[in-house]
Parts: sequence; C-alpha cells; structure tokens
Amino acid sequence: MPDTPDPTRVHPSTRPELTNVAFLSTVVSSPLIEIGEYTYYDDPGGAAEFETRNVLYNYGPAKLRIGRFCALATGARFIMPAANHPMIGCSTYPFTMFGGAWTEATLDIAADLPIKGDTVIGNDVWIGRDVTIMPGVHIGDGAIIATGAVVTGDIPAYGVAGGNPAREIHRRFYDADVELLQRIAWWNWPIETITAHVRIIMAGQPKDLAALARREGLLDG
Repeated sequence: MPDTPDPTRVHPSTRPELTNVAFLSTVVSSPLIEIGEYTYYDDPGGAAEFETRNVLYNYGPAKLRIGRFCALATGARFIMPAANHPMIGCSTYPFTMFGGAWTEATLDIAADLPIKGDTVIGNDVWIGRDVTIMPGVHIGDGAIIATGAVVTGDIPAYGVAGGNPAREIHRRFYDADVELLQRIAWWNWPIETITAHVRIIMAGQPKDLAALARREGLLDG
C-alpha cells in the first residue's frame, strides 16, 4: 500500500513545520466527543489538548460529533449546552451550581432547562481560525466556516458561512451537485481508493468524482 498518513498517530506528519497538527481521534477520550478518522486540529499551543481547551462546558447528555477528514484551525471552539443559563424568569444567575440551599430550591428549574441536542459537524468541513460554534448547531458535509465566525444556527452542506452571527454567504455547488456529492460520500471510501484517486477528490468537479465512483462500483445510477 502507498505511504499514507497513519490515523492512529497523534502527529501524522514528519514535516517539522506540521508538528502542531494532531489527528483528534487519537487524543480525545471523553465519551461525549466523537471524532472521525483523519480529522485534524492545528494549534502551535498544543493541538493534543483540544479536548480540554477547545470543547467548553462539556458535561451533560449532549455530545460533540465531528465527521471524517475535517480541518480545524487554531482557536476553533465548541460551546456545549452546559454553558446555558436560565432565561425563564427575572434573573439569569445560575444559583443551582453553587450547592446548599440555592441548589435545593432551584434544582428542578435547572433540570428543565431546554437542551438543543448534540452539536454535529459533518465530513470534509473546514473550520477557520478562532471560530466559535454554539450548542446544538449542525454543520453539513463540505461546509466552510470563515475565520472569526460565531455559528449560532445550522449551516447546510457545502455552504460557506461567516460573520457574527454567522450567515451563509454562498454555496460551493448547485443543489443537484451537493446531493450528488453526499451520495458519493468519498470520505467513507476505503483509504486505498481515496489514495489512488486523491487528485480527483481534491481538484475534480462533482461530475468527475461521480464518474470515478461509478467506475469503482461506489455509486449506483
């Protein structure tokens, strides 16, 4: 098999300028975080510490789910639902967290706070530097999130979004091509097939990738 990055290595590249890049599936241990193979985080301050530095307020039932072949730049942060404060009455102060009489009097209120569910990042997503992603957001396959964006709502597959709050600027492909790319789902191909055709995956158009997938028996129709 040709030389390819080892998804079980923390730092997959031997190039000295890329020692700040880590495959996240090798360094994350929390059961509340699920990350696909070949997804990396790039941070000269310690990419291997992503779980504690970049996933904030990570306790409770909601999970962070990130797909395969995603690229996360320095400072990408995920705010999890436990960061939420009550907003049903006069005060947003989190009395419940301090224990004692405050907790006893307000525990039922805290337990009934709405939870937006898992934060889900698709496959082949590029998240730019210093992006903040809020609880419960879903970002589709192939999306790009611009530097400094604060993502408070869902971003569709192959959308390009930026700003605060982030808004979709445009889509990378027409709707029919987006649907086709998601059917192809190259990120789920065997790594040998990806390696053999990496130039088309990287530089080809959807029709090129579809033709390849059909030849390889990886796409019907």
